[in-house]
Amino acid sequence: MLEKFARYPLTFGATPIEKLSRLMEHLGGDVELYAKREDCNSGLAFGGNKLRKLEYIIPDAIASGADTLVSIGGVQSNHTRMVAAVAAKIGFKCRLVQESWVPHEDAVYDRVGNIMLSRIMGADVRVVDDGFDIGIRDSWKNAIAEVEAAGGKPYPIPAGASVHKFGGLGYVGFAEEVRQQEAELGFKFDYVVVCTVTGSTHAGMVVGFAADGRADKVIGIDASCTPAQTREQVLSIAQSTAELVELGRPITAEDIVLNEDYAYPIYGVPSEETKEAIRLVGRLEGMITDPVYEGKSMQGMIDLVQKGYFPRGSKVLYAHLGGAPALNGYGYTFRNG
Repeated sequence: MLEKFARYPLTFGATPIEKLSRLMEHLGGDVELYAKREDCNSGLAFGGNKLRKLEYIIPDAIASGADTLVSIGGVQSNHTRMVAAVAAKIGFKCRLVQESWVPHEDAVYDRVGNIMLSRIMGADVRVVDDGFDIGIRDSWKNAIAEVEAAGGKPYPIPAGASVHKFGGLGYVGFAEEVRQQEAELGFKFDYVVVCTVTGSTHAGMVVGFAADGRADKVIGIDASCTPAQTREQVLSIAQSTAELVELGRPITAEDIVLNEDYAYPIYGVPSEETKEAIRLVGRLEGMITDPVYEGKSMQGMIDLVQKGYFPRGSKVLYAHLGGAPALNGYGYTFRNG
């Protein structure tokens, strides 16, 4: 479905799928659990899911004649880290808006992890005291205007690269890649579990798996704590992406499965259950998940297994989207492990 789209290679290639044998055993062994390691997809600043999206956005940025990537996220945004890394890789300048999306008061929160890496890579980082919202932000519009006023040529990339016209393409590619790996493995996954916030990762998967009738087997775990807005955005991105790739059938609200039970207490703040999920998968599998995204989707998958949501014998693929650098901003939370 992606042959007609330009792609700038930023990743190593197909990401590995590993069986989570000890976690499976711990949860009773009735459901087979696997992880697709998007967190290991590149040598660029620890990688992560945003690189799949950026591979289809960067050709347009280069063709536009721009010289500066301008994007936005929270203080510990994985996305802005990846934009900074890609800007460095292709020789662009980078302007980042880091909003105060998370009411978190760790003493070094704004000096470690993702934001530190973005600064190391040369991004012009501006911290803005505005709260969380997945929509288009005035602070981002202002940053674009300021780059222009200074004589630069900005290329705007929205939060999560999500509402960009090409934002959903990378995870259409994810689904195509999984189908190739399934052929090698000799079985198909019954469900895919993915964290959902700005929406294009989930939306791209929906479109990609719709090609073989599995759109509603993508189980989004909301981590935004604004699920109505998130659901609407996932649907909108999926519909526009489906048209772009000429899917051949419409995407409807019934294709979007979003579980709202695990985002609490608020975006970016881990519950006690999220912390325990992070510890559990770390101690059983040596796999690191973060408090903002992957910890919550891991909590969700574990709880759904325990509740019997997945029929006995199901094969479930957990999409590990990255984000571990953000853990550095939660040093006090995990001071004792």
